[in-house]
Amino acid sequence: MPYRFAALETNLLRMKKRRNTVYSLLLSIACLAGIKANAQDRKLKIHIDGVFASKISVLPTVGQNAMKPMHESSLIKGGESVIITLPADQLPGQFILRCNYQENASSNPYPSERSIFVNDQDLEMWVRPKAINNPDSTYFAEGEKENSLFAKFAESNAKQRAQLALLQNFLMGYDQPQSPFFSQGATEYESRRLQYNKWIDSQIKKDHDAFVSNTYTFEYLPPITWKGSEEQRMESLIEHYFDNIDFSNPLLARTAQLRTWTDQYVNIYGARATTIALRDSLFTLAGRRAIEKVKSGHPLLYGWMVDYFYRGYEGFNITAGIRMLEPYLRDPRCLTSRRLEIEKRLKGIESVRPGAIAPDFSLQDQGGKSIQFHDYKKNSAYKLLLFWSADCQHCVELVQQLHPLTLSLPQKQRLEVVAVSLDFTDVEIEKWNSAKYTLTDWKHSHAKGGINSPEASAYFVLATPVMILVDPATNKILALPETIQQLKDALKLK
Repeated sequence: MPYRFAALETNLLRMKKRRNTVYSLLLSIACLAGIKANAQDRKLKIHIDGVFASKISVLPTVGQNAMKPMHESSLIKGGESVIITLPADQLPGQFILRCNYQENASSNPYPSERSIFVNDQDLEMWVRPKAINNPDSTYFAEGEKENSLFAKFAESNAKQRAQLALLQNFLMGYDQPQSPFFSQGATEYESRRLQYNKWIDSQIKKDHDAFVSNTYTFEYLPPITWKGSEEQRMESLIEHYFDNIDFSNPLLARTAQLRTWTDQYVNIYGARATTIALRDSLFTLAGRRAIEKVKSGHPLLYGWMVDYFYRGYEGFNITAGIRMLEPYLRDPRCLTSRRLEIEKRLKGIESVRPGAIAPDFSLQDQGGKSIQFHDYKKNSAYKLLLFWSADCQHCVELVQQLHPLTLSLPQKQRLEVVAVSLDFTDVEIEKWNSAKYTLTDWKHSHAKGGINSPEASAYFVLATPVMILVDPATNKILALPETIQQLKDALKLK
């Protein structure tokens, strides 16, 4: 009876998960439809001047393909033009216009770039790549709205903030916070801060029809408790950091400023970290607070915030942070684009851990015969499974430290390295074929399918490099070192 009840409970959970998935999908379609209702393809015409020739690239600043070229032109000679179509599903949006230009026919290409906004107008630009951010040399056709409004706002904003910056620097550096003079400065700062935020309100209202007005939101200044300690100032800044931000507005997710603004929030926590453990704890706290602030807003922003912190936790391998995200995955309102990826990572955290049996897989020996990982070098001191890519800079740096270490170890601490390449493209595999011959005494294997291979899936590998220290006799996982020092610690090396 208990087993049948457990099975029924499991089926009910699966049905609930499927319902939540369908609800999330329908909600996502509805939300995206709301944003794109008035969007249509737009033309961007660019006239090149002042150089021999230039290639033109356009890169979105947000989304799954952020900072990846959505358009790359052939070489456009000076005096010539190119017309680029920006698809409706990317609009309204903020893009990077990148030029790789040659001053003359024999010179090497040199990059330059600038940010542009595109909404409900076709755009025409005259571009001098060498002065791409100079408004006297690179400019839009008369009547252009979005970029002209942003330029005017940026100029006015710099002037509005100038005096506030002076007051803030004074208050942060003054060594007598109990003095009347300091109190006067704090009072003046608060008065000017409120005036400034009212000015931001007026600019948003004035330009409310323009997409760029969504970027003004991130200029609001939160209050600061100046009379307290440095720690109290940071806490007051954190407490009020999300004030004035309208998270019901899905267009915020289309701006590059949302990421910059969130980066600054996380950096407040990072500045307080004195150890790796404290950093991981603070970043996990930052994520929980931020997501809780946003979750009652628009589902797209809710999902964006979960995605943002997942990428950060994955990059720093903060497992506590990844675990913290699990409840939000069960919320159908959370339109994360990385739900399956996070679920896979969570499963890996529970499955691939010290004390668990390392998943088995097939290798090829030197004679081309198949051998199981569990049977490989059972009499050695340790086995180290390394998932890596010859095209990954972090991997290359790790391997440059790891290889000489493995060669220097005494026999009783002999480390048998099984290096599994997750290189996928022909270019990557060619690099791996060259690199593996310099890494003598290692067992090399290539996982077909790269990050989607059975080997990578068995170990829930989503990024490289990954090291797994294994006991050859029992094939139990001993440690999951992230650095060479952590590996040395696991091997009890000085």
